[in-house]
Amino acid sequence: MTALRLDMTVSLDGFVAGPDDGPEAPLGRGGFRLFNWLDRRHDPGPSGEVYAEATATRAVLAGRRTYELAGRWGGDHHDGVPIVVLTHDVPDEPPPGTVEYATDPTEAAGRARAAAGDGDVLVLGAGAAQALLRVDALDEIALHVVPVLLGRGRRLFEGLPAELVELELVHRRETPDTEDLARRVTHLRYRVRKGRRA
Repeated sequence: MTALRLDMTVSLDGFVAGPDDGPEAPLGRGGFRLFNWLDRRHDPGPSGEVYAEATATRAVLAGRRTYELAGRWGGDHHDGVPIVVLTHDVPDEPPPGTVEYATDPTEAAGRARAAAGDGDVLVLGAGAAQALLRVDALDEIALHVVPVLLGRGRRLFEGLPAELVELELVHRRETPDTEDLARRVTHLRYRVRKGRRA
Protein backbone atom coordinates (compact mmCIF):
# COMPACT_ATOMS: atom_id res chain seq x y z
CA MET A 1 0.00 0.00 0.00
CA THR A 2 1.26 3.48 -0.87
CA ALA A 3 2.54 5.37 2.17
CA LEU A 4 2.90 9.13 2.54
CA ARG A 5 6.21 9.52 4.40
CA LEU A 6 7.42 12.82 5.79
CA ASP A 7 11.20 13.05 5.48
CA MET A 8 12.76 15.91 7.45
CA THR A 9 16.06 16.79 9.06
CA VAL A 10 15.63 18.46 12.46
CA SER A 11 17.73 19.85 15.24
CA LEU A 12 17.43 18.18 18.63
CA ASP A 13 15.16 21.03 19.73
CA GLY A 14 12.80 20.47 16.77
CA PHE A 15 13.80 23.12 14.23
CA VAL A 16 13.98 22.46 10.48
CA ALA A 17 15.51 25.86 9.70
CA GLY A 18 17.33 28.51 11.65
CA PRO A 19 16.00 32.03 12.28
CA ASP A 20 15.41 34.47 9.43
CA ASP A 21 14.87 31.87 6.71
CA GLY A 22 13.77 33.20 3.34
CA PRO A 23 14.74 33.38 -0.34
CA GLU A 24 18.23 34.72 0.43
CA ALA A 25 18.84 32.18 3.21
CA PRO A 26 16.53 29.18 2.63
CA LEU A 27 17.61 27.43 5.83
CA GLY A 28 18.04 30.55 7.95
CA ARG A 29 21.02 31.37 10.13
CA GLY A 30 22.80 28.15 11.13
CA GLY A 31 20.29 25.95 9.36
CA PHE A 32 22.76 24.50 6.85
CA ARG A 33 24.41 22.76 9.81
CA LEU A 34 21.46 20.36 9.79
CA PHE A 35 22.38 18.96 6.39
CA ASN A 36 26.06 18.09 6.79
CA TRP A 37 25.05 14.43 7.09
CA LEU A 38 24.04 14.53 3.41
CA ASP A 39 27.75 14.63 2.55
CA ARG A 40 27.61 10.89 3.32
CA ARG A 41 24.42 10.17 1.41
CA HIS A 42 26.21 7.95 -1.10
CA ASP A 43 28.28 6.07 1.48
CA PRO A 44 27.33 2.60 2.64
CA GLY A 45 25.81 2.76 6.09
CA PRO A 46 22.86 4.45 7.79
CA SER A 47 22.92 7.82 6.00
CA GLY A 48 23.28 6.19 2.59
CA GLU A 49 20.47 3.76 3.38
CA VAL A 50 17.94 6.41 4.42
CA TYR A 51 18.86 8.63 1.47
CA ALA A 52 18.32 5.69 -0.91
CA GLU A 53 14.91 5.04 0.68
CA ALA A 54 13.89 8.68 0.19
CA THR A 55 14.93 8.74 -3.46
CA ALA A 56 13.23 5.40 -4.15
CA THR A 57 9.84 7.06 -3.65
CA ARG A 58 7.63 7.43 -6.71
CA ALA A 59 6.11 10.88 -6.06
CA VAL A 60 6.75 13.99 -3.96
CA LEU A 61 4.23 16.04 -1.99
CA ALA A 62 5.70 19.32 -0.77
CA GLY A 63 4.51 22.52 0.82
CA ARG A 64 4.81 25.54 -1.43
CA ARG A 65 7.23 27.35 0.87
CA THR A 66 9.62 24.39 0.84
CA TYR A 67 9.21 24.00 -2.91
CA GLU A 68 9.99 27.64 -3.64
CA LEU A 69 12.83 28.00 -1.13
CA ALA A 70 14.43 24.95 -2.76
CA GLY A 71 14.42 26.72 -6.12
CA ARG A 72 11.50 24.52 -7.23
CA TRP A 73 14.10 21.77 -7.73
CA GLY A 74 14.22 22.84 -11.35
CA GLY A 75 10.92 20.97 -11.78
CA ASP A 76 12.52 17.63 -10.88
CA HIS A 77 13.14 16.54 -7.29
CA HIS A 78 14.48 13.08 -8.25
CA ASP A 79 14.16 10.76 -11.23
CA GLY A 80 11.41 12.79 -12.87
CA VAL A 81 8.77 11.67 -10.36
CA PRO A 82 5.48 13.62 -10.17
CA ILE A 83 5.49 16.53 -7.68
CA VAL A 84 2.33 17.76 -5.97
CA VAL A 85 2.70 21.15 -4.30
CA LEU A 86 0.26 22.00 -1.53
CA THR A 87 -0.49 25.73 -1.64
CA HIS A 88 -3.09 28.23 -0.45
CA ASP A 89 -3.15 29.96 -3.85
CA VAL A 90 -2.37 28.45 -7.25
CA PRO A 91 0.08 30.64 -9.18
CA ASP A 92 -0.98 32.03 -12.55
CA GLU A 93 2.07 30.71 -14.40
CA PRO A 94 2.01 27.02 -15.37
CA PRO A 95 4.23 24.78 -13.22
CA PRO A 96 7.43 23.29 -14.65
CA GLY A 97 8.07 19.63 -15.40
CA THR A 98 5.91 17.13 -13.54
CA VAL A 99 4.67 19.66 -10.96
CA GLU A 100 0.99 20.21 -10.18
CA TYR A 101 -0.66 22.34 -7.50
CA ALA A 102 -3.37 21.41 -4.99
CA THR A 103 -5.08 23.64 -2.42
CA ASP A 104 -6.64 20.95 -0.23
CA PRO A 105 -4.46 18.55 1.80
CA THR A 106 -6.80 15.58 1.31
CA GLU A 107 -6.88 16.21 -2.44
CA ALA A 108 -3.09 16.65 -2.51
CA ALA A 109 -2.62 13.35 -0.67
CA GLY A 110 -4.95 11.56 -3.07
CA ARG A 111 -3.20 12.96 -6.14
CA ALA A 112 0.22 12.06 -4.77
CA ARG A 113 -0.87 8.50 -3.92
CA ALA A 114 -2.35 8.04 -7.38
CA ALA A 115 0.81 9.41 -9.02
CA ALA A 116 3.03 7.08 -6.97
CA GLY A 117 1.16 3.96 -8.06
CA ASP A 118 2.54 1.08 -6.02
CA GLY A 119 5.42 3.17 -4.63
CA ASP A 120 5.60 5.54 -1.67
CA VAL A 121 5.27 9.32 -1.56
CA LEU A 122 8.03 11.56 -0.16
CA VAL A 123 6.53 14.41 1.88
CA LEU A 124 8.64 17.54 2.38
CA GLY A 125 8.02 20.67 4.42
CA ALA A 126 6.73 21.57 7.86
CA GLY A 127 3.56 23.17 6.49
CA ALA A 128 2.69 20.13 4.38
CA ALA A 129 3.37 17.81 7.32
CA GLN A 130 1.10 19.76 9.63
CA ALA A 131 -1.70 19.96 7.03
CA LEU A 132 -1.54 16.21 6.37
CA LEU A 133 -1.52 15.39 10.08
CA ARG A 134 -4.61 17.54 10.58
CA VAL A 135 -6.56 15.47 8.02
CA ASP A 136 -5.08 12.13 9.17
CA ALA A 137 -3.38 11.57 5.78
CA LEU A 138 0.26 11.16 6.89
CA ASP A 139 1.35 7.51 7.24
CA GLU A 140 5.00 7.71 8.32
CA ILE A 141 7.48 10.22 9.72
CA ALA A 142 11.20 9.86 9.00
CA LEU A 143 13.33 12.24 11.05
CA HIS A 144 17.05 12.79 10.74
CA VAL A 145 17.92 14.21 14.16
CA VAL A 146 21.13 16.25 14.29
CA PRO A 147 22.72 16.75 17.73
CA VAL A 148 22.60 20.53 17.71
CA LEU A 149 20.34 23.07 19.40
CA LEU A 150 19.36 25.91 17.07
CA GLY A 151 17.32 27.70 19.74
CA ARG A 152 15.18 29.60 17.25
CA GLY A 153 13.86 29.23 13.74
CA ARG A 154 11.10 27.23 12.05
CA ARG A 155 9.76 24.32 14.12
CA LEU A 156 8.57 21.17 12.40
CA PHE A 157 5.37 20.73 14.39
CA GLU A 158 4.62 24.33 15.39
CA GLY A 159 0.96 25.23 15.52
CA LEU A 160 -0.57 21.77 15.51
CA PRO A 161 -3.80 21.43 17.50
CA ALA A 162 -3.55 20.07 21.02
CA GLU A 163 -4.23 16.45 20.05
CA LEU A 164 -2.32 13.31 20.82
CA VAL A 165 -0.84 11.64 17.74
CA GLU A 166 0.65 8.25 18.55
CA LEU A 167 3.70 7.01 16.66
CA GLU A 168 5.22 3.55 16.43
CA LEU A 169 9.00 3.30 15.93
CA VAL A 170 9.78 1.29 12.79
CA HIS A 171 13.54 1.91 12.32
CA ARG A 172 16.37 3.55 14.21
CA ARG A 173 19.77 4.00 12.63
CA GLU A 174 22.75 6.00 13.87
CA THR A 175 25.87 7.11 12.13
CA PRO A 176 28.95 5.49 13.63
CA ASP A 177 30.70 7.50 16.34
CA THR A 178 33.08 9.89 14.74
CA GLU A 179 35.09 12.89 15.82
CA ASP A 180 33.39 14.78 13.02
CA LEU A 181 30.42 16.05 15.04
CA ALA A 182 29.02 17.86 12.02
CA ARG A 183 28.13 14.54 10.38
CA ARG A 184 26.56 12.76 13.34
CA VAL A 185 22.85 12.05 12.95
CA THR A 186 20.22 9.65 14.26
CA HIS A 187 17.72 8.45 11.67
CA LEU A 188 14.30 7.61 13.11
CA ARG A 189 11.29 6.31 11.21
CA TYR A 190 7.83 6.14 12.76
CA ARG A 191 4.47 4.84 11.64
CA VAL A 192 1.57 7.16 12.43
CA ARG A 193 -1.06 5.15 14.29
CA LYS A 194 -4.37 5.92 12.61
CA GLY A 195 -7.50 6.54 14.63
CA ARG A 196 -5.52 6.83 17.88
CA ARG A 197 -5.94 10.53 18.56
CA ALA A 198 -7.21 11.73 21.94
